[in-house]
Amino acid sequence: MVEGQRLVDIFRPTHYDIFLDINRETKVIAGKTTIKGSATQTAIILNQKYLSINNVTVDGQTVIATTNDEDETLTFTAPEPGELTIVVDYTAPLTDTMMGIYPSYYQIDGQKKQLIGTQFETTAARQAFPSIDEPAAKATFSLAIKYDEHENETIIANMPEEKVDDGVHYFAQTVKMSTYLVAFAFGEMQSKLTKTNSGVQIGVFATKAHQPSELDFALDIAKRSIEFYEDYYQTPYPLPHSWQLALPDFSAGAMENWGLVTYREAYLAIDEANASVEMKQRVATVIAHELAHQWFGDLVTMQWWDDLWLNESFANMMEYVAIDALQPDWHIWETFQTSEAASALQRDATDGVQSVHVQVEKPAEIDAIFDGAIVYAKGSRMLVMVRSLIGDDALRRGLKDYFEAHKFANAKGSDLWAALGKAAGIDLTAMMSTWLEQPGYPVVNVKVVNDKLTLSQEQFFIGDGVDQKRQWQIPLHSNYTDIPELMVTQQLELGDYEELRQVAGTPFRLNLDNTAHFIVNYEPALLQDILNHVDSLSAITQLQLLQDLRLLAEGRQISYAVVVPILRNFAASQSGVVNTALYQVIGNLKKFMTPDTSEEKAFKQLVNELSASQFARLDWHKKPAETIDDQVSRAVIADAALFGENQKAVASAHALVQENQPNLVKLPADIRAIVLANEVKHFGNQELFDQLLADYRTTSDGGYQRDIMSALTKTSDKALLTQIVSHFEDSETIKPQDLRGWYQGVLANEDGQQLAWDWIRNDWDWLEKTVGGDMEFTTYITVTARIFKTADRLSEFKAFFEPKLETPGLTREITMDVNVIASRVTLIAEEKPAVQQAINASL
Repeated sequence: MVEGQRLVDIFRPTHYDIFLDINRETKVIAGKTTIKGSATQTAIILNQKYLSINNVTVDGQTVIATTNDEDETLTFTAPEPGELTIVVDYTAPLTDTMMGIYPSYYQIDGQKKQLIGTQFETTAARQAFPSIDEPAAKATFSLAIKYDEHENETIIANMPEEKVDDGVHYFAQTVKMSTYLVAFAFGEMQSKLTKTNSGVQIGVFATKAHQPSELDFALDIAKRSIEFYEDYYQTPYPLPHSWQLALPDFSAGAMENWGLVTYREAYLAIDEANASVEMKQRVATVIAHELAHQWFGDLVTMQWWDDLWLNESFANMMEYVAIDALQPDWHIWETFQTSEAASALQRDATDGVQSVHVQVEKPAEIDAIFDGAIVYAKGSRMLVMVRSLIGDDALRRGLKDYFEAHKFANAKGSDLWAALGKAAGIDLTAMMSTWLEQPGYPVVNVKVVNDKLTLSQEQFFIGDGVDQKRQWQIPLHSNYTDIPELMVTQQLELGDYEELRQVAGTPFRLNLDNTAHFIVNYEPALLQDILNHVDSLSAITQLQLLQDLRLLAEGRQISYAVVVPILRNFAASQSGVVNTALYQVIGNLKKFMTPDTSEEKAFKQLVNELSASQFARLDWHKKPAETIDDQVSRAVIADAALFGENQKAVASAHALVQENQPNLVKLPADIRAIVLANEVKHFGNQELFDQLLADYRTTSDGGYQRDIMSALTKTSDKALLTQIVSHFEDSETIKPQDLRGWYQGVLANEDGQQLAWDWIRNDWDWLEKTVGGDMEFTTYITVTARIFKTADRLSEFKAFFEPKLETPGLTREITMDVNVIASRVTLIAEEKPAVQQAINASL
């Protein structure tokens, strides 16, 4: 098989009849798949993985077939090309890898149960049935499923069930779609149903370990999201139902299977009565993201995985568009700025990062391109930039035309730009290719040169970077009139600065509302002019200033010592987004501190001074009619107060735990994680550890589980940290889907770092075997690199990971992360004295 060859060019399926007999006791799947399609040659290649082939027939004739596990193929010769009917009898394993068809485990009253579900993206459908497992090989599917059925069990799939005959469940034929979107699940489930205004049935399904009320929030968001998208896209939802299913074991956050969307339990089933604003926003945006995919990704699908951004970037933007319309009081675009924008800007500044559009061929390479900071966050920033440039009306018209032209088929990025450009009356292709095809982003330097306001662009790097003289077409979006809409050259002279400043009557700024993917480096006098008017600036603008200054300091274009005294300008803000950005910068300064030293003591004093009055204002408890900003700020401010060892905060957090000791899940969810962490750090013992770990094992509340993980990993007791690490491979306690969070928590703890680092090096083979088949695997390397900051750790990181550079899917991540750690080590060594001096001067 030639590298880059598409199997769909040899054989194009039109319809699959898939029969599966699944035995949970023996963990064996007996399958029979009938594929109708058209072949261009007699040598046929299908995809398969882990299938044991019993028999293959072509148009009723048995043929000799061979499998290649390395290429994940099934090869045979047909009597002649043309229209064929291929029948494959096979068996497959029911595995515990969270890929293909697999069991999820949960408990009710101490009794262990399982729920069978599927995860076929990116290339795991071939583990369930032989196929052309490529996005462009769209076909219709008829599912027939038999299983060792027990009383009170339910089975659901992409389409409605039509009949049950002799224990076999038959489902209606799907619309034309890609293999990776096929889905089904069965087991003991509860559900809640409703209908949209257009008659689409909406359902939320979960195990009976959850309270029925925990399905209500998701049901409401799902219903209103479908209604919103039908109106926004001016394109009807094309299926009779939209099921949302919470799976107890799920490696990703959620998956957009057409008609049967699957989720981690924590991102679907929540106790709305005790859920933080942040958690409600997270669940709502995840649901809106997956339902955006029902059009953008499912109805129209990327031609190949190199255009993955077509699916993910757009869904990532649309989740915010939708939730902003459904819950305007949340100001969800502010969350976009503190999460997506911040993530993209940090990651995209590392030399070697992938571009949004990236060439891939092998399955491991495909899994590796699911870089959340690039394909999701940066890609969505690009689309926000386009939306800001062309306007919402043109965007909607263009999308309607795009869906109409490509529905039930495939598209490329150029098709989207053509549709949107036609609707807006502008050429988007040239502009967007500079953002799609090039990694990284520019910093626009703003200076006054010979009295002239002058802009120049260059690629921004954190750490070492090779300047390849890349240029971008940058939407400047200035607050001064007569400034060009796009900067298409390396340098731009705008005119006499004093005249421009006098006419405008306000400081010069670029990238209003932070909609475009670049940062701005104002020369000191221009920056000071902006800071002199900071109180009159919008919350997003204040966030942008903090964000850009932090990045410029990380990239060594300014000193971190310049940033420290500026922080007080923002400390009194009552904006949630400004407080979040402020304490993100302060969190970044922690890397300059050595624990238990006078320098750390001074830093904590500064943090306490910055947060004390805000903590006194907000305290721990919600107040009548308080704003969303206050609710968002409370946890951020309280966490800072506890870090700053504010004695009132420490004592009152302890009192809260004592009041709720018998039932810690009832602590207010918005501050529960930091209150528990305070208790573990200052008042922890074996008894508290055992109580929280027991709660972790038995609760069905994903938010509470996350809070416990966050708290327990902050203990300074090495014996307790050793106990945590001993559970890393104990799936009865820590599910593989949650292991990365536990690992990261212990690694970030100075008292536990060596334990976690030793574990991952000693047990890498186990980790690779357990979670190596999914797109989350490389992030174990990423989170390690986020934490390491010493020359010794850099040396150890290189010694362990560089021998793995040739491992498919790991090369880019290892190369980048060596750069990430190295740049941090250098930054700390060179900037630490100046930062300490600036902190002392600020007290």
